[in-house]
Amino acid sequence: MSAEYATFGLAPAIRAGGVLTNGDYQVHRDFVDFIVDGRPLLFQLSDLDAVSPLASDIPPAIFSAQVRSLLLEADAPLAGGRYVIYGCPECEDLACGAVTAVIERRDDDYVWRDFAWQTDERADLELNGYHGIGPFRFRGTEYRAALGSLLTGPGLTAAGGERRRVLLIGTRAAVLTKLAAALRIIGIGAETTQDATDIPADELRTYGAVAFGRAVTDQERAAVRESFDRAGVEVAYVDGLAPIVPLLVAQIEHALDRSPREQRRLTRLATADGEANIEVTSPCRVQLTAYRLDRLYRTHAYELFDGVLEAGEHRLALDAKATKGESFIVARTSGSVLVEAMGG
Repeated sequence: MSAEYATFGLAPAIRAGGVLTNGDYQVHRDFVDFIVDGRPLLFQLSDLDAVSPLASDIPPAIFSAQVRSLLLEADAPLAGGRYVIYGCPECEDLACGAVTAVIERRDDDYVWRDFAWQTDERADLELNGYHGIGPFRFRGTEYRAALGSLLTGPGLTAAGGERRRVLLIGTRAAVLTKLAAALRIIGIGAETTQDATDIPADELRTYGAVAFGRAVTDQERAAVRESFDRAGVEVAYVDGLAPIVPLLVAQIEHALDRSPREQRRLTRLATADGEANIEVTSPCRVQLTAYRLDRLYRTHAYELFDGVLEAGEHRLALDAKATKGESFIVARTSGSVLVEAMGG
């Protein structure tokens, strides 16, 4: 193995939840990702929907045990000295598949090697090994400092994990109720109101975002912002594009994404001349969905693209039916969501 060192770090990340066009729900997960040589290790796995074991929604004792395991302060959970690096975001069951690797000490260094896709107690490196990933050798002081920060004091928290709640403000009770229910199903707390002026400051501090319906006036929006300002709370404000629940969920997911921009896969979405312009920073699966309101305010959904794109800019043709009237487009990867209005 090469004696060259790789750098090791941690960064907040999300697995974006959402309401899919087939009616299924995708759970929102906040987690801490591994940064190897300045890039998320997950980005080397182009079509993988997974989270690290360092997720914000697991009990603190289990979170600490996961950290100590990566520090080799406990026996390896899998045969052959193997540890789960990324697992299923829905159930974290090994039977669903997980990326595992051997973690070992060499002198004062830590080595991650023999990455593999594993679905049972033993990994088949020849059949399911990630032969292009690793081995990585990390300096012990850097490695222990990064993981140790999760155990001492506040340390690093998963993206949005502390305030994964949204306040929904609008006049259409039916839409707000459906939206709140959808958000709760995917793991995001949501409450509805028409007036935030009487909400106690301690409660306001639990929200990470505020979403306004289209009928909320400028005066009402200003009053809500003033309430949060008085409470000393910085939140993301979302102006709802249309009364379409999957679209609004996507907007809120984007607003709750506190991961560093340079560590996101999906960085640009724009539409012009019947095309969608998309930029991704590493190979990944991209799903493109359009939503359209007709003259009777009925919602129509169109699945425009679902495939793996290489790093860089891409132009994808849009179905003409999807861009008529008041229409919107949602671009989604496992960890990012962007929304764009196409017409009106």
